Amino acid sequence: MLTALSYDLAHLIGATVLMAGFALLYQRRLFAVLNTFSFQALALAAAAAWQAHIQHAPHLYFTAAIALVFKAMIVPFALHWLVERLGIHRTVETALSIGWTMIIGVALVALSILLVLPVTAHSAALTRESLALAMSVVLLGMLMMITRRNAVTQVVGFMALENGLILAAVSAKGMPLVVEISVAFSVLVAMTLFGIFFFRIRERFDSLDLNYIETFRGDR
Repeated sequence: MLTALSYDLAHLIGATVLMAGFALLYQRRLFAVLNTFSFQALALAAAAAWQAHIQHAPHLYFTAAIALVFKAMIVPFALHWLVERLGIHRTVETALSIGWTMIIGVALVALSILLVLPVTAHSAALTRESLALAMSVVLLGMLMMITRRNAVTQVVGFMALENGLILAAVSAKGMPLVVEISVAFSVLVAMTLFGIFFFRIRERFDSLDLNYIETFRGDR
């Protein structure tokens, strides 16, 4: 049975992942976005490690290691390198103001709570609340993809969405090892494809601003 400390610490770490999602929406500079994503991945690694401890599930330590090495270190470093290599504009372009984006983010968190808690009424309290936090992170990642015009920030939004999925997976008991392996593989494949994608866009349009690319295509 969970002690009060175990329960509270699991909530604190999960809430940290969620707050990092809001911080991603708030950032106006590209490198700040990448650094915040690295922090979110670090918090995700801590969440996985803590779940491994309280669930007595050693394989979740492997998930924590993947999140720490790949998502908190390699992915942000690779995106930093791409930004430097391609000379990408460092200011984050948004479709909505930061204020409205944050308000919508809060509404999405409330929606997550209203949807998840009734559905998981017969589950353990920690599982229910962790899944609500995880769904909130997923929705904030989707919001970031929708409201950001730069391709790099949309990639970060996709990765943040994936962080929410991993948080949900580690919060549910019985996740097999193959899930962690598939997550690591998907991260590597995604980064390779995104790198090629960035270089091709830069070579063709001399910009990674999606608003400019739409104009070039004749949509506006």
